[in-house]
Amino acid sequence: MTRSKFSLFQSHLDLAHHYWSHIVHIGDSVIDATCGKGFDTLKLCQLSLSVDKGKVYGFDIQAEAIETTKHYLQANLSPEIYRNIFLKKHCHSTFPEEISPESIKLIVYNLGYLPGGDKQKTTESETTLQSLQKGEHLIIPGGVISMTFYPGHEEGANEKSRILSYISKLSPKEWSCCHHQWVNRKDSPSLLILQKRIEANSCLIT
Repeated sequence: MTRSKFSLFQSHLDLAHHYWSHIVHIGDSVIDATCGKGFDTLKLCQLSLSVDKGKVYGFDIQAEAIETTKHYLQANLSPEIYRNIFLKKHCHSTFPEEISPESIKLIVYNLGYLPGGDKQKTTESETTLQSLQKGEHLIIPGGVISMTFYPGHEEGANEKSRILSYISKLSPKEWSCCHHQWVNRKDSPSLLILQKRIEANSCLIT
């Protein structure tokens, strides 16, 4: 069946990319915490990297995902741009020590399983929650965490439930949290956006 077309947002990814495009600029440092096939990673590179500015960190627990992302980025970016990308087989429950607190403009999570891969290998609520808690400290004031849920499978539904429960308790003085969900598409993906408070004496261009 062919899905109807809509002029605003066809999917959760359209909406996510809309937010990213407004918050990320050339020279920013960003993280793709779940590289998958590298599609989101490429988008982040296009938004943040020039020959001598910006950094993109990409992580995935599956070596297959890192290799796929590597080849995809090399096929779509110049060698000069690719030098600013740091890919690593790494669980997103932690972040490498070289990433300093309040140095990242955007962290992206596209949860679930690797498209075309083993559907039993999914992100898990416990490690995703750990990652989110650590990621909060990496985000600069005014920066954003973007998280896509896939509740169509058991662990995906559990992940969504646990993360939203945690998010609901964050201080509204420190974080603005918005959950976008289609209400007439059963078990459809949904998008969570968290923005860190901008300090009173700072100016964030969007």
